Amino acid sequence: KIRTTKIFFSSEHDIKFLSYERRQRIRIIKMSSFRLPLVNRDLYQPSSQTMETLLTKEVTSTSTSSSEFKHPTAFTAHSKKEYGLDYFLRGALAGGICCGVTHGALTPVDVVKTRMQLDPSKYSGMISGASKIAAEEGAGALLTGLAPTCFGYFVQGWFKFGGVEYFKIKAVETLGEQKAWDNKTNIYLGAAAGAEFIADVFLCPLEATRIRLVSNPSYASSMPGAMAKMASEEGIVNAFYSGFGPILAKQIPYTMAKFAVQGAAADEIYKAMGKTNKECTSSENLSVSLGSGVIAGVSAAIISHPADTLLSKINKAGAGGTGSMMSRLGNIIAETGMVKLATQGLAARCVMIGTLTAGQFGIFDVVMNALGASKFHFHDPSDTSGDGH
Repeated sequence: KIRTTKIFFSSEHDIKFLSYERRQRIRIIKMSSFRLPLVNRDLYQPSSQTMETLLTKEVTSTSTSSSEFKHPTAFTAHSKKEYGLDYFLRGALAGGICCGVTHGALTPVDVVKTRMQLDPSKYSGMISGASKIAAEEGAGALLTGLAPTCFGYFVQGWFKFGGVEYFKIKAVETLGEQKAWDNKTNIYLGAAAGAEFIADVFLCPLEATRIRLVSNPSYASSMPGAMAKMASEEGIVNAFYSGFGPILAKQIPYTMAKFAVQGAAADEIYKAMGKTNKECTSSENLSVSLGSGVIAGVSAAIISHPADTLLSKINKAGAGGTGSMMSRLGNIIAETGMVKLATQGLAARCVMIGTLTAGQFGIFDVVMNALGASKFHFHDPSDTSGDGH
């Protein structure tokens, strides 16, 4: 049982020196001058020095170590303070920046990878493919689709990273810390799937535009021009959402693997270091984010590559013949074969996604810190050796 120390104060002003936790652990009985008419009130007016001394002393003790005491509403109070709307907006902004910057920086790699998927007989390798594109079309061709890539993935990152943070924290608030810790992988998977679905609704039109420009650089001179032309020629649904099925098949498994593997890899790295994330320096945490990001990126790239190849092919004009989206996808699968779907451009994509994912998690942490927010980590309440990961 907790023994409670009674502290007498003469006014409400006096208790402002106490922190939230201290106030929860101390039963404060306020005494007014009306209740003590025969006593000089100044005798009960504690000085600042007295208050500071008071705060340094233990006012509770338990049958076990006081460090094991956990206020039942600790996470709720903590989440309300640190994980409100402002936190989610910062997470969304950091996600938009990290995705827009990394995808934009890797546009040349993505151009070559897409060409290898669309025309493997002509573009057989990463370096040779880049050299051939630059020689035939100019070095600027390697930046084809830069505008829709940056904008599209900023929007996607906004909803993806912001959504994952939102769903993770809400899951912990609903389940409680212990149950959430025990099921953190499932929470990662569910949060990533839900956030990615929302993000893909906004990403799909921009990705269709990017692929159209990469496969046919002369199609239009700008992203708005390409989108307007595609809409007028094919209609909004056929032009921008023919690849919605493939993009879901690609992005949802990719994002689920990315966040679940990165979370697990980061936990193992921290365990090997013998530290928690809160005990590490900023540079150490950044190194963990980058290292776990590479592992997560390569794993996610392999899992999602067949759908990525399908997405590239179906957004190429005339691919799969005519008819519904499903019939066109069936034709493409039959023409290409599953082995080629899973392997064409895979090496280039592993390099691209491994680098990209590491960069995303690294930039996300940097931007969050710059915005004054601390990234949420799952916590094991039964671990009394530290603050958990």
